[in-house]
Amino acid sequence: MRKIILSVLVLCGVSFAVEVGEVPSAVTIEGENGGNVNGKPWDSSMLKGKIHTVFYVDPDERDLNNDFADALKARKFDRKKVNSVAIVNLAATWLPDVIIESKLKDKQKKFPDTIYVKDKNKVLVNAWKLADDNSDILIFNKKGKLIYKKFGKVSESEIPKVIKLIEKNL
Repeated sequence: MRKIILSVLVLCGVSFAVEVGEVPSAVTIEGENGGNVNGKPWDSSMLKGKIHTVFYVDPDERDLNNDFADALKARKFDRKKVNSVAIVNLAATWLPDVIIESKLKDKQKKFPDTIYVKDKNKVLVNAWKLADDNSDILIFNKKGKLIYKKFGKVSESEIPKVIKLIEKNL
């Protein structure tokens, strides 16, 4: 009986994982769980109307996908059509939240077109079954459907393919 219950729980958990080709379950990060750097809640329903690249990052892995981020910047996509969201997994690091939050506020001022979000309690790790303690890349089309997912480093050979995928979905 225990095995049956455990199997059902595992299957239920997997069914909520964010999958390519699907619009993920709605998630809001707010209050004690975090939210936008400006203090307002962040809601995944905001991932519609444009192509959105979500960087879900453990601060200790913040440099893992710099090459990919640099390639996106170099492409200079129209910000009316393509946007980025940087969600920081604050629960995945030993660094004090106060220091990270201060850096995020500075980044928000320097890069006002990017949305910066704090996830203090691994809300997206749990809701969408993202990789914890990592650098995750999720790209959503204009309808909010996931078109690309990568847990870990986007390889140099993958970068042009991902850029083409974004261009194809404009």
